[in-house]
Amino acid sequence: MREFKHPAEFFKKKIVFQTPRLLLRKIESGDCSDMYCYSSREQTTRYLLWNPHPGEYATRAIIDNLRNAYREGTYFELAVVLRETGKMIGTCGITSVDESNFCAEVGYVLSPDYWGQGIAAEAAAVLINFAFCELGAHRVEARFMKGNENSRRVMEKCGMSYEGMQRGKIFVKGEFKDIGTCALTAEEYFSEAKENLYRKFNNSGLFESIFNRFK
Repeated sequence: MREFKHPAEFFKKKIVFQTPRLLLRKIESGDCSDMYCYSSREQTTRYLLWNPHPGEYATRAIIDNLRNAYREGTYFELAVVLRETGKMIGTCGITSVDESNFCAEVGYVLSPDYWGQGIAAEAAAVLINFAFCELGAHRVEARFMKGNENSRRVMEKCGMSYEGMQRGKIFVKGEFKDIGTCALTAEEYFSEAKENLYRKFNNSGLFESIFNRFK
């Protein structure tokens, strides 16, 4: 019988992913200044559900809540850290799961200072692999707010296909927003048609140490 493993099984442990440029790990209290640096900017949150952090005190409180959520098994996003400098520049992870339908949603937030460098795709590709290979997902999807074409390009770079736009899907920041969806199925991910895409990631060392990530 097919089984879907809930990400809580993994995120309650120490979980670390490594790529050529990035370290993906749980958010720590020492990340407060780095997180505030990008979370306080209007440019960062323009197409997100939350507003800029009003002060570092707010970031600190959020991190405390997230660390508790890790322990409770209710939060599945990781800090995106530059290996070269140790600086946290965003987050990436599993934002929601639909266990009955073997579906996982991937999301990411990145400091505007690092947009256009392929970093979001480098991080998201690891979580997509995690969803298919470890959770046993049949479908992995990601969503973006209308106008955020940069986010859609990240999804498509990771092999996802655009499925359409839901008009007035959510009410956020005083407005109804249209939400687009991109997705990838397990059959597509492991198919010959997608094989060359993921072989390119592997050849660049993207998934180095991927089988030693849980310690």
